[in-house]
Amino acid sequence: MWDTYAVAPIPYALRSTQYKEVSLLPATREEKEEQIVELAERFRAGQVIVWAEYRGLPTPRLNELRRALRPHEAEFHVVKNTLAELALARAGLPVSADLLKGPTAASVIRGDIAGAARALSEFATANRELVIKGGQAGQRMLSSEEVAALVNLPSREVLLGRVLGQMNAPISGLVTVLAGTLRGLLNVLQAQAKKMEEAAA
Repeated sequence: MWDTYAVAPIPYALRSTQYKEVSLLPATREEKEEQIVELAERFRAGQVIVWAEYRGLPTPRLNELRRALRPHEAEFHVVKNTLAELALARAGLPVSADLLKGPTAASVIRGDIAGAARALSEFATANRELVIKGGQAGQRMLSSEEVAALVNLPSREVLLGRVLGQMNAPISGLVTVLAGTLRGLLNVLQAQAKKMEEAAA
């Protein structure tokens, strides 16, 4: 249903062009409900959701981004703002009206946060039409600067090495490693917030 994979056929309602804003308006109420449920499940499964505006980017370029995100277990979805708002509410996640304006796309990161954030950053640098507006990690909303700071998190390989290193250790050691990953995300975000406060002072 979603235009996640470049090799899969994309329904007409999900296609984007260089000149026309995407419309995800379902044909029936049942289809609308189905799309909301599926999108809510994707949002709920993501560690981080990054919101972006893609105005002017044709489908082939968006598919390039999807291919770059796929190895990091991340997806890029063009979404209709009203459906995204309903899906976020269904998933129990906060909704920011400022992020759901204009042609909107959501990058849902389930795996390697740093790798996916880096892929998004590199694509946005090469394609100025893609503008990172912000994001969210669970109940916490992220500014565009905080999203950019996610590239500083440990890579999946580093985290996997830490976990494997604890396989023969007591279970408490493994729990400590996993908890440290979450603390790392919070530390990165807090450091970025402090930096912004100092710059504004």
